[in-house]
Amino acid sequence: MAMTPGYEPYLLPCGRELEQVWQNLEAGRTDEHEASCRHCATARESLGALHAATAELLTDQERPSGALTDRIMSAVRAEVRRGDLLPLPPTELGPVEISEQAVAVVLRYAADEVTGVRARRCRVRVADESREGVVLVTAELTIAVAHATGVETAAEIVRERVRAACANRIGFELARLDVHIADVYDV
Repeated sequence: MAMTPGYEPYLLPCGRELEQVWQNLEAGRTDEHEASCRHCATARESLGALHAATAELLTDQERPSGALTDRIMSAVRAEVRRGDLLPLPPTELGPVEISEQAVAVVLRYAADEVTGVRARRCRVRVADESREGVVLVTAELTIAVAHATGVETAAEIVRERVRAACANRIGFELARLDVHIADVYDV
């Protein structure tokens, strides 16, 4: 299969490519790994819902209803990209977890709030190191910066805001934050 230059396959937390899960689903087979992996099972379930919704759309000759479109979009946004669950600081109600994807959304939003910055992509993972009672994560954030804003200034403000959002809105500490400037745009 020819890939677009710069294409990065989406890897599930178990390391399996989502494309491979999709191909196995279409072929009607399940290998040993997929049968025992919760990440693959979740992805397979979501992709199955997407497959069923698109199959329904293909057989329908009329314009699709808004409800069908909503079902398809729900399947696309579903568990497939949720990522691993990270433990939040303990509460009086018991243990609470948040997905890596939800953390990434909060961090992207914090970057978007900086004037002249547009957040593009964010990946969050549990840090390799750990400290007692503190959840340490690493984040890789890609942004675009308005020419008039200044790249260095914007990157520093983004770092401050993202670190604050991670600590204050989620309760995690960033062990490492990599900010990549993917584009400079005119306003």
